[in-house]
Amino acid sequence: MRRLALLSVLVPAVFLAGCGTDTILSPTTPSIAPSLKPGVDGNFTYTTFDVPGATLTAAQGINPRGDIVGFADVGGQRHGFLLRDGEFTTIDFPGAFGTDARGISPDGDIVGGYSLPGEPAVNIHGYRLTKHGEFERVDYPGHTNTIPQRILPDGTILGCRHDENTMSTMRGIVIARSGSWELEQSATMNNGATPSGRLIVGLWTSMQGRGEGYVVEDGVFTPFIVPGSTFTAAWDVNPASEIVGVYRDASGLVHGFLRRGDDYATLDVPGATATRAFGINPRGDVVGNFTAGGSTHAFLATRER
Repeated sequence: MRRLALLSVLVPAVFLAGCGTDTILSPTTPSIAPSLKPGVDGNFTYTTFDVPGATLTAAQGINPRGDIVGFADVGGQRHGFLLRDGEFTTIDFPGAFGTDARGISPDGDIVGGYSLPGEPAVNIHGYRLTKHGEFERVDYPGHTNTIPQRILPDGTILGCRHDENTMSTMRGIVIARSGSWELEQSATMNNGATPSGRLIVGLWTSMQGRGEGYVVEDGVFTPFIVPGSTFTAAWDVNPASEIVGVYRDASGLVHGFLRRGDDYATLDVPGATATRAFGINPRGDVVGNFTAGGSTHAFLATRER
């Protein structure tokens, strides 16, 4: 596996307008699940994959080109990864105890989080890794932790900020070159947006204590749940306003979902005991992770065209 060549080791904190083992061997060949599952616009074929040597692999985001980012646990440490043209590249923020990658822009800029040795486990700091291999810190001013989830074509970053009391101080945030802002609602996390930023999706805990998804469209906050679910979280949205996420059904089983308009489709990797959908690109390709045999693996779901 090829490592990212870093053009700068670390740069000073960047607010973007306000606001053990580190080498993984060559990638394995993804396995193709033979089953098809019904979707809103057709059928999906599931491709499953693992970072070589990892005990856990989780895909988090995918861009229009089909580049996939996520994280993997290898040798007792968490590393971010980029999967491009069948080749894995590790992503480790300098000096971090653990790193994850969550979103990737059309140009290849990557955002995610990292943790530092000696800090509480809840503490996560944000970073941006440019397509040129330069790391930049992403910190929302005045708060202990920043968790970037997505980066839009113009460089706008979405995610959340929080302090020591994670839930009560968590707010969905937008960090843009023109200025940064956060949601008024507590316990919110902005997870994805259309390229213009006009429609944002995320997850929050309602006043009743239930996890719900939400849509912010033209500044209007609207929560939603998958019908019949006891928990819903929206994780990404593409330019066609197709939303993917995770829900828990009445029997306690966890599934991915695809929402288009008022229609919902369940996404289940064949043979999985749990499936979680985290990212979707303009083509409608979906990435996430699933549990099978007690282990977590990554998947890519592609729609018949």
